Amino acid sequence: MKNIILENDIVLLRPVELTDIESIAEAGRDERIWEHMQVSLTTKKAVEQYVKNAIAERNLKVSYMFVIIDKKTNKIVGCTSFLDISLEHKRLEIGNTWINPSVWHTPINTNCKFLLLTYCFEQLKLNRVQLKTGHQNIRSQKAIERIGAVKEGVFRNHMIRRDGSIRHTVMYSITNEEWLNVKEQFLQHLLS
Repeated sequence: MKNIILENDIVLLRPVELTDIESIAEAGRDERIWEHMQVSLTTKKAVEQYVKNAIAERNLKVSYMFVIIDKKTNKIVGCTSFLDISLEHKRLEIGNTWINPSVWHTPINTNCKFLLLTYCFEQLKLNRVQLKTGHQNIRSQKAIERIGAVKEGVFRNHMIRRDGSIRHTVMYSITNEEWLNVKEQFLQHLLS
């Protein structure tokens, strides 16, 4: 996977680069973004490390981070990634997604997921794409369910959050057999 660029009229997804540090720092300043995340990008130092790690992991083919650009403003409003990549087993995870609250409840996230899933199932020909979130992140669970992913279960005591509390992880997936139906749902809701 090299130089993947995905876009439609709403959003542009492209690989994160060192030149994005300032824009990511600007987009990530709002504390509300990080409530359920394992990272917090409220300082420039944290953003620099985040971007450097993402580029290193992309070079190792461990993950692939995209910046999310709102086509209306041409500004970076968040990031999303391919994780747990196993092309041998035809699967990966879409995750570590965050977006600035200024674009919450807009078509941005739905369009991101549509572009990513279309690429996964129609270009990479994957069998499975998984998505996961914390048990307390109800907003994320509803968003994942809204796109048609199937809840597979909960990994109990799966992670330790930044504040030291235990996170149970809610696991979802979409399989290649489900993709056409999921795609139809997307096409009906892309602008909502």
